[in-house]
Amino acid sequence: MSILIEAAVESLEDARAAIAGGADRLELCAELDIGGTTPPHALVADVIARVEVPVLVMIRPRAGDFAYTRSDLDRMHTDIGAVLELGAAGVVLGALGTSRRVDLMATRELIAAARGRPVTFHRAIDDTPDVLEAIDSLITLGVTRVLSSGAAPTALEGADTLAAMVAHAGERLRIVAGGGVRAGNVATIVRRTGVREVHARCAGEESRIRAIAAALGGEL
Repeated sequence: MSILIEAAVESLEDARAAIAGGADRLELCAELDIGGTTPPHALVADVIARVEVPVLVMIRPRAGDFAYTRSDLDRMHTDIGAVLELGAAGVVLGALGTSRRVDLMATRELIAAARGRPVTFHRAIDDTPDVLEAIDSLITLGVTRVLSSGAAPTALEGADTLAAMVAHAGERLRIVAGGGVRAGNVATIVRRTGVREVHARCAGEESRIRAIAAALGGEL
């Protein structure tokens, strides 16, 4: 079975480079250096109009923690509606409560705003005290996939936890390995974890995504 490559991008140039390198799907964000925030709607429209792979859009109103105010959530609702109208294939989001567990009420509201489109819960899950408990909550809520480094600084360091997440989720939810994914470690990450999707940043570096694709094609 082939491994899907998702590239995190923040411009049309990044998007084109990622696709030229072999990316199968894009995650479009702003401010990737601080973990990603919601990109401008004009950029979303431009990228979706000019690429032929699915584009998921980050919905995060600000940097910092993932405990959102009512005002934050209202803005997220508005952004979800806007990017879906522009043709986004899905959205990427995450909300935690003050205990750092999944905020069930907020996440349920945001999933409802997505109107059946796929929802990825991002690396906020790595801040939770129990990732397997979080997965159970997200499955119940209807989340499609979870992006995670296995609660470690990188996916390679978190490989054992990612493997446990993959086994726990089974076919109910897809785990995407992200965090420090490179050509030199991606095959090891996939073999050790059992993930079928990986996530890597592309800052205009076609060669970086191409090298990841080559490593996956050559060793799996």
